Amino acid sequence: MTVKVPLKETALNADRIARIGREVHSVCADFDADGFVQSVTADLPRLELGARIARTSEGLHTYLPVTGPEALDVLLRSLPPTPEAAGVLNDFGLHIYSPHSDFVARYLRTGEYLDQALAALARLTRYFSAEVAVRGFLNDFPEETMKAIEAWARDADHRTRRLASEATRPLLPCAPRISLPADVGLPVLEQLYGDSSTYVRTSVANHLHDLSVTQPDLVLGTLQRWKDSGLAADKHFTFIARQALRSRLKKGWPAAYAFLGYAHDAPVELTPLTLKRTELTDGDTLSYSAALTTTAPVPVHVMFVISSMTPTGKPREKVYFLLRGTAEPESELPIAKDHVLRSTANAKLTPGAYSIALQVNGRRFPSVAFTVLAP
Repeated sequence: MTVKVPLKETALNADRIARIGREVHSVCADFDADGFVQSVTADLPRLELGARIARTSEGLHTYLPVTGPEALDVLLRSLPPTPEAAGVLNDFGLHIYSPHSDFVARYLRTGEYLDQALAALARLTRYFSAEVAVRGFLNDFPEETMKAIEAWARDADHRTRRLASEATRPLLPCAPRISLPADVGLPVLEQLYGDSSTYVRTSVANHLHDLSVTQPDLVLGTLQRWKDSGLAADKHFTFIARQALRSRLKKGWPAAYAFLGYAHDAPVELTPLTLKRTELTDGDTLSYSAALTTTAPVPVHVMFVISSMTPTGKPREKVYFLLRGTAEPESELPIAKDHVLRSTANAKLTPGAYSIALQVNGRRFPSVAFTVLAP
Protein backbone atom coordinates (compact mmCIF):
# COMPACT_ATOMS: atom_id res chain seq x y z
CA MET A 1 0.00 0.00 0.00
CA THR A 2 1.37 3.40 -1.01
CA VAL A 3 1.62 5.87 1.87
CA LYS A 4 0.80 9.43 0.87
CA VAL A 5 3.46 11.88 2.01
CA PRO A 6 1.99 15.17 3.31
CA LEU A 7 2.67 18.17 1.08
CA LYS A 8 4.46 19.97 3.91
CA GLU A 9 7.08 17.20 3.99
CA THR A 10 7.92 17.50 0.30
CA ALA A 11 7.45 21.25 -0.03
CA LEU A 12 9.81 22.43 2.70
CA ASN A 13 11.94 19.77 4.35
CA ALA A 14 15.46 19.62 5.74
CA ASP A 15 17.03 19.03 2.31
CA ARG A 16 15.30 22.05 0.83
CA ILE A 17 16.21 24.29 3.76
CA ALA A 18 19.83 23.20 3.27
CA ARG A 19 19.58 24.06 -0.42
CA ILE A 20 18.28 27.53 0.38
CA GLY A 21 21.21 27.96 2.74
CA ARG A 22 23.69 26.94 0.03
CA GLU A 23 22.15 29.19 -2.60
CA VAL A 24 22.15 32.25 -0.34
CA HIS A 25 25.68 31.57 0.94
CA SER A 26 26.94 31.30 -2.64
CA VAL A 27 26.20 35.01 -3.18
CA CYS A 28 26.71 36.23 0.40
CA ALA A 29 29.75 34.77 2.15
CA ASP A 30 28.80 36.38 5.47
CA PHE A 31 25.48 34.51 5.59
CA ASP A 32 25.65 31.87 8.35
CA ALA A 33 24.17 29.01 6.35
CA ASP A 34 24.86 26.41 9.03
CA GLY A 35 23.16 28.45 11.73
CA PHE A 36 20.19 29.15 9.46
CA VAL A 37 19.74 25.48 8.53
CA GLN A 38 20.09 24.17 12.07
CA SER A 39 17.73 26.77 13.49
CA VAL A 40 14.97 26.31 10.93
CA THR A 41 15.11 22.52 10.57
CA ALA A 42 14.89 22.08 14.34
CA ASP A 43 11.40 23.63 14.23
CA LEU A 44 10.07 21.94 11.06
CA PRO A 45 8.58 18.74 12.57
CA ARG A 46 5.98 20.62 14.61
CA LEU A 47 4.96 23.05 11.85
CA GLU A 48 2.35 22.89 9.08
CA LEU A 49 3.20 24.18 5.62
CA GLY A 50 2.20 27.82 6.10
CA ALA A 51 4.15 28.00 9.34
CA ARG A 52 7.16 26.34 7.69
CA ILE A 53 7.18 29.06 5.04
CA ALA A 54 6.99 31.77 7.69
CA ARG A 55 9.67 30.12 9.85
CA THR A 56 12.06 29.86 6.89
CA SER A 57 11.45 33.49 6.02
CA GLU A 58 12.10 34.45 9.63
CA GLY A 59 15.32 32.41 9.60
CA LEU A 60 16.55 34.23 6.53
CA HIS A 61 15.84 37.55 8.20
CA THR A 62 17.68 36.49 11.34
CA TYR A 63 20.83 35.17 9.68
CA LEU A 64 21.26 37.52 6.72
CA PRO A 65 23.92 40.08 7.61
CA VAL A 66 21.97 42.81 5.79
CA THR A 67 18.38 44.08 5.79
CA GLY A 68 15.99 45.96 3.52
CA PRO A 69 16.92 46.31 -0.16
CA GLU A 70 20.36 44.81 0.48
CA ALA A 71 18.76 41.63 1.84
CA LEU A 72 16.36 41.54 -1.10
CA ASP A 73 19.27 41.85 -3.50
CA VAL A 74 20.95 38.85 -1.87
CA LEU A 75 17.81 36.73 -2.19
CA LEU A 76 17.28 37.66 -5.84
CA ARG A 77 20.92 36.99 -6.71
CA SER A 78 20.69 33.62 -4.95
CA LEU A 79 18.06 32.43 -7.41
CA PRO A 80 19.25 30.14 -10.20
CA PRO A 81 19.44 32.07 -13.49
CA THR A 82 16.11 30.69 -14.77
CA PRO A 83 13.21 28.74 -13.26
CA GLU A 84 14.21 25.81 -15.45
CA ALA A 85 17.74 25.89 -14.04
CA ALA A 86 16.19 25.79 -10.56
CA GLY A 87 14.36 22.58 -11.43
CA VAL A 88 10.92 24.15 -11.87
CA LEU A 89 8.88 21.71 -13.95
CA ASN A 90 5.49 23.44 -13.99
CA ASP A 91 4.01 26.92 -14.07
CA PHE A 92 3.23 26.98 -10.35
CA GLY A 93 6.87 26.57 -9.36
CA LEU A 94 8.83 25.01 -6.52
CA HIS A 95 7.83 25.47 -2.87
CA ILE A 96 11.48 25.89 -2.00
CA TYR A 97 11.08 29.50 -3.19
CA SER A 98 7.87 30.25 -1.27
CA PRO A 99 9.82 31.72 1.69
CA HIS A 100 11.44 34.25 -0.63
CA SER A 101 8.17 35.99 -1.51
CA ASP A 102 7.03 35.64 2.10
CA PHE A 103 10.23 37.45 3.11
CA VAL A 104 9.33 40.31 0.76
CA ALA A 105 5.83 40.57 2.22
CA ARG A 106 7.06 40.47 5.83
CA TYR A 107 10.16 42.64 5.73
CA LEU A 108 9.85 44.97 2.74
CA ARG A 109 6.18 45.93 2.82
CA THR A 110 6.82 49.62 3.43
CA GLY A 111 6.35 52.75 1.40
CA GLU A 112 10.12 53.21 1.27
CA TYR A 113 10.74 49.86 -0.44
CA LEU A 114 7.43 49.47 -2.27
CA ASP A 115 8.60 49.64 -5.88
CA GLN A 116 11.50 47.26 -5.29
CA ALA A 117 9.30 44.83 -3.36
CA LEU A 118 6.60 44.65 -6.02
CA ALA A 119 9.15 44.24 -8.78
CA ALA A 120 10.72 41.40 -6.80
CA LEU A 121 7.37 39.60 -6.47
CA ALA A 122 6.83 39.82 -10.22
CA ARG A 123 10.16 38.05 -10.69
CA LEU A 124 9.77 35.58 -7.83
CA THR A 125 6.40 34.35 -9.09
CA ARG A 126 8.26 32.61 -11.92
CA TYR A 127 10.00 30.43 -9.33
CA PHE A 128 6.99 29.98 -7.04
CA SER A 129 3.57 31.57 -7.41
CA ALA A 130 3.59 34.75 -5.31
CA GLU A 131 -0.08 35.77 -5.14
CA VAL A 132 -0.40 35.26 -1.37
CA ALA A 133 2.48 37.66 -0.73
CA VAL A 134 0.82 40.34 -2.87
CA ARG A 135 -2.31 40.41 -0.70
CA GLY A 136 -0.67 42.39 2.12
CA PHE A 137 0.51 45.00 -0.36
CA LEU A 138 -3.04 45.31 -1.74
CA ASN A 139 -4.33 46.00 1.75
CA ASP A 140 -1.58 48.43 2.78
CA PHE A 141 -0.88 50.15 -0.55
CA PRO A 142 -3.94 49.47 -2.74
CA GLU A 143 -3.48 52.22 -5.35
CA GLU A 144 0.21 51.62 -5.94
CA THR A 145 -0.17 47.84 -5.94
CA MET A 146 -3.07 47.89 -8.39
CA LYS A 147 -0.96 50.05 -10.72
CA ALA A 148 1.78 47.41 -10.61
CA ILE A 149 -0.77 44.62 -11.14
CA GLU A 150 -2.12 46.34 -14.24
CA ALA A 151 1.42 46.34 -15.62
CA TRP A 152 1.87 42.66 -14.72
CA ALA A 153 -1.19 41.84 -16.82
CA ARG A 154 0.76 43.03 -19.86
CA ASP A 155 4.02 41.25 -18.98
CA ALA A 156 5.72 39.02 -21.52
CA ASP A 157 5.93 36.13 -19.01
CA HIS A 158 2.65 34.25 -18.61
CA ARG A 159 3.40 33.48 -14.96
CA THR A 160 3.53 37.18 -14.17
CA ARG A 161 0.34 37.79 -16.14
CA ARG A 162 -1.35 35.05 -14.14
CA LEU A 163 -0.17 36.74 -10.93
CA ALA A 164 -2.21 39.82 -11.89
CA SER A 165 -5.42 37.78 -11.90
CA GLU A 166 -4.63 35.46 -9.03
CA ALA A 167 -3.49 38.13 -6.57
CA THR A 168 -6.76 40.04 -6.89
CA ARG A 169 -9.11 37.04 -6.55
CA PRO A 170 -11.85 37.81 -4.01
CA LEU A 171 -11.71 34.35 -2.39
CA LEU A 172 -8.14 33.20 -3.02
CA PRO A 173 -7.73 29.91 -1.09
CA CYS A 174 -5.36 29.80 1.89
CA ALA A 175 -4.80 33.55 1.70
CA PRO A 176 -5.87 36.65 3.65
CA ARG A 177 -8.81 38.58 2.27
CA ILE A 178 -8.20 41.95 0.66
CA SER A 179 -10.06 45.05 1.81
CA LEU A 180 -10.99 46.17 -1.71
CA PRO A 181 -14.26 45.78 -3.61
CA ALA A 182 -14.78 42.21 -4.83
CA ASP A 183 -14.79 43.36 -8.44
CA VAL A 184 -11.54 45.36 -8.21
CA GLY A 185 -9.79 42.87 -10.51
CA LEU A 186 -12.29 43.05 -13.37
CA PRO A 187 -10.25 45.57 -15.42
CA VAL A 188 -7.30 43.17 -15.14
CA LEU A 189 -9.42 40.24 -16.33
CA GLU A 190 -10.50 42.30 -19.33
CA GLN A 191 -6.88 42.16 -20.48
CA LEU A 192 -6.42 38.47 -19.76
CA TYR A 193 -9.50 36.47 -20.76
CA GLY A 194 -8.21 36.00 -24.30
CA ASP A 195 -4.68 35.13 -23.13
CA SER A 196 -2.71 32.50 -25.05
CA SER A 197 -1.79 30.66 -21.82
CA THR A 198 -4.06 28.02 -20.26
CA TYR A 199 -2.45 28.86 -16.91
CA VAL A 200 -3.65 32.46 -17.21
CA ARG A 201 -7.12 31.61 -18.54
CA THR A 202 -7.69 29.14 -15.70
CA SER A 203 -6.93 31.89 -13.19
CA VAL A 204 -9.36 34.21 -14.97
CA ALA A 205 -12.05 31.52 -14.73
CA ASN A 206 -11.38 30.92 -11.04
CA HIS A 207 -11.36 34.65 -10.37
CA LEU A 208 -14.78 35.02 -12.00
CA HIS A 209 -15.99 32.00 -10.04
CA ASP A 210 -15.02 33.74 -6.80
CA LEU A 211 -16.93 36.81 -7.90
CA SER A 212 -20.00 34.73 -8.82
CA VAL A 213 -20.52 33.90 -5.15
CA THR A 214 -21.71 37.43 -4.39
CA GLN A 215 -22.28 39.03 -7.81
CA PRO A 216 -23.56 36.39 -10.24
CA ASP A 217 -25.34 38.88 -12.47
CA LEU A 218 -22.13 40.89 -12.88
CA VAL A 219 -20.27 37.72 -13.85
CA LEU A 220 -22.94 36.76 -16.36
CA GLY A 221 -22.88 40.24 -17.89
CA THR A 222 -19.09 40.14 -18.11
CA LEU A 223 -19.16 36.75 -19.82
CA GLN A 224 -21.77 37.98 -22.28
CA ARG A 225 -19.62 41.00 -23.14
CA TRP A 226 -16.58 38.79 -23.67
CA LYS A 227 -18.56 36.38 -25.80
CA ASP A 228 -19.82 39.23 -27.97
CA SER A 229 -16.29 40.56 -28.41
CA GLY A 230 -15.07 37.37 -30.09
CA LEU A 231 -11.56 37.93 -28.72
CA ALA A 232 -11.33 34.51 -27.08
CA ALA A 233 -11.34 31.30 -29.10
CA ASP A 234 -14.66 29.48 -28.73
CA LYS A 235 -13.21 26.48 -26.88
CA HIS A 236 -11.22 28.75 -24.56
CA PHE A 237 -14.22 30.95 -23.82
CA THR A 238 -16.43 27.93 -23.18
CA PHE A 239 -13.92 26.65 -20.63
CA ILE A 240 -13.82 30.01 -18.84
CA ALA A 241 -17.63 30.26 -18.76
CA ARG A 242 -18.16 26.74 -17.45
CA GLN A 243 -15.53 27.14 -14.74
CA ALA A 244 -16.77 30.58 -13.75
CA LEU A 245 -20.38 29.40 -13.45
CA ARG A 246 -19.73 25.96 -11.95
CA SER A 247 -21.14 26.74 -8.50
CA ARG A 248 -24.16 28.46 -9.98
CA LEU A 249 -24.77 25.41 -12.16
CA LYS A 250 -24.68 23.21 -9.06
CA LYS A 251 -27.27 25.46 -7.45
CA GLY A 252 -29.51 25.09 -10.52
CA TRP A 253 -29.49 28.79 -11.49
CA PRO A 254 -31.53 28.96 -14.74
CA ALA A 255 -29.62 31.98 -16.06
CA ALA A 256 -26.32 30.09 -15.93
CA TYR A 257 -27.77 27.15 -17.82
CA ALA A 258 -29.39 29.40 -20.41
CA PHE A 259 -26.12 31.21 -21.03
CA LEU A 260 -24.37 27.90 -21.73
CA GLY A 261 -27.16 26.75 -24.04
CA TYR A 262 -29.15 24.46 -21.72
CA ALA A 263 -32.86 25.27 -21.41
CA HIS A 264 -34.06 25.01 -17.81
CA ASP A 265 -37.53 23.99 -19.02
CA ALA A 266 -36.32 21.53 -21.66
CA PRO A 267 -38.94 18.83 -22.47
CA VAL A 268 -37.13 15.99 -20.72
CA GLU A 269 -38.31 13.24 -18.40
CA LEU A 270 -36.46 10.67 -16.31
CA THR A 271 -37.36 7.11 -15.52
CA PRO A 272 -37.31 6.42 -11.76
CA LEU A 273 -33.79 6.39 -10.34
CA THR A 274 -32.76 2.91 -9.19
CA LEU A 275 -29.93 1.94 -6.83
CA LYS A 276 -28.03 -1.34 -6.91
CA ARG A 277 -27.70 -1.23 -3.11
CA THR A 278 -29.41 0.93 -0.51
CA GLU A 279 -27.17 0.12 2.47
CA LEU A 280 -23.50 1.07 2.23
CA THR A 281 -20.50 1.88 4.40
CA ASP A 282 -17.57 4.26 4.02
CA GLY A 283 -15.57 3.13 0.98
CA ASP A 284 -18.45 1.30 -0.73
CA THR A 285 -19.69 2.11 -4.23
CA LEU A 286 -23.06 3.74 -4.79
CA SER A 287 -24.30 2.43 -8.17
CA TYR A 288 -27.34 4.10 -9.72
CA SER A 289 -29.10 4.27 -13.09
CA ALA A 290 -31.96 5.96 -14.91
CA ALA A 291 -32.90 6.87 -18.46
CA LEU A 292 -33.67 10.28 -19.93
CA THR A 293 -36.26 10.80 -22.65
CA THR A 294 -37.28 13.88 -24.62
CA THR A 295 -39.83 14.96 -27.20
CA ALA A 296 -37.36 17.11 -29.14
CA PRO A 297 -33.58 17.29 -29.65
CA VAL A 298 -32.21 19.13 -26.64
CA PRO A 299 -28.78 19.78 -25.09
CA VAL A 300 -28.63 18.41 -21.56
CA HIS A 301 -26.32 19.04 -18.63
CA VAL A 302 -26.70 16.39 -15.94
CA MET A 303 -25.50 16.43 -12.33
CA PHE A 304 -26.22 14.21 -9.36
CA VAL A 305 -26.87 15.44 -5.85
CA ILE A 306 -26.19 13.53 -2.63
CA SER A 307 -28.00 14.93 0.41
CA SER A 308 -27.41 14.12 4.07
CA MET A 309 -27.11 15.68 7.50
CA THR A 310 -23.93 16.85 9.18
CA PRO A 311 -22.99 15.47 12.63
CA THR A 312 -24.51 18.67 14.09
CA GLY A 313 -27.84 18.10 12.32
CA LYS A 314 -27.50 20.61 9.48
CA PRO A 315 -28.54 19.71 5.91
CA ARG A 316 -25.65 19.04 3.56
CA GLU A 317 -25.60 18.65 -0.24
CA LYS A 318 -22.76 17.55 -2.49
CA VAL A 319 -23.34 18.16 -6.20
CA TYR A 320 -21.29 16.34 -8.83
CA PHE A 321 -21.07 16.80 -12.58
CA LEU A 322 -22.14 13.72 -14.53
CA LEU A 323 -22.46 14.41 -18.26
CA ARG A 324 -23.15 16.85 -21.06
CA GLY A 325 -24.73 15.76 -24.32
CA THR A 326 -27.72 15.96 -26.63
CA ALA A 327 -30.87 13.98 -25.98
CA GLU A 328 -32.81 12.85 -29.04
CA PRO A 329 -36.51 11.97 -29.32
CA GLU A 330 -37.40 8.29 -29.78
CA SER A 331 -34.16 7.32 -28.03
CA GLU A 332 -33.41 6.88 -24.32
CA LEU A 333 -30.24 8.47 -22.99
CA PRO A 334 -28.88 6.10 -20.33
CA ILE A 335 -27.64 7.73 -17.14
CA ALA A 336 -25.57 5.58 -14.82
CA LYS A 337 -22.67 5.98 -12.43
CA ASP A 338 -20.62 4.04 -9.91
CA HIS A 339 -19.74 6.59 -7.24
CA VAL A 340 -17.43 5.69 -4.36
CA LEU A 341 -18.61 6.97 -0.99
CA ARG A 342 -15.50 7.92 0.92
CA SER A 343 -14.57 10.25 3.75
CA THR A 344 -12.14 13.00 2.81
CA ALA A 345 -9.88 15.33 4.75
CA ASN A 346 -12.60 17.99 4.56
CA ALA A 347 -15.77 15.91 5.01
CA LYS A 348 -16.28 12.76 7.04
CA LEU A 349 -18.92 10.33 5.81
CA THR A 350 -21.35 10.24 8.71
CA PRO A 351 -23.57 7.17 9.22
CA GLY A 352 -27.26 7.87 8.71
CA ALA A 353 -29.94 8.65 6.14
CA TYR A 354 -28.89 9.87 2.68
CA SER A 355 -30.58 10.51 -0.64
CA ILE A 356 -29.51 10.92 -4.25
CA ALA A 357 -31.23 12.88 -7.01
CA LEU A 358 -30.47 13.77 -10.61
CA GLN A 359 -30.44 17.36 -11.82
CA VAL A 360 -30.96 18.06 -15.53
CA ASN A 361 -30.39 21.60 -16.85
CA GLY A 362 -30.79 22.80 -13.28
CA ARG A 363 -34.10 21.01 -12.70
CA ARG A 364 -34.07 18.61 -9.75
CA PHE A 365 -35.86 15.27 -10.19
CA PRO A 366 -37.24 13.07 -7.35
CA SER A 367 -34.65 11.60 -5.01
CA VAL A 368 -34.11 8.05 -3.79
CA ALA A 369 -33.08 7.23 -0.23
CA PHE A 370 -30.18 5.09 0.93
CA THR A 371 -28.40 4.51 4.23
CA VAL A 372 -24.77 4.73 5.26
CA LEU A 373 -24.06 2.25 8.02
CA ALA A 374 -21.51 2.62 10.78
CA PRO A 375 -18.32 0.64 10.12
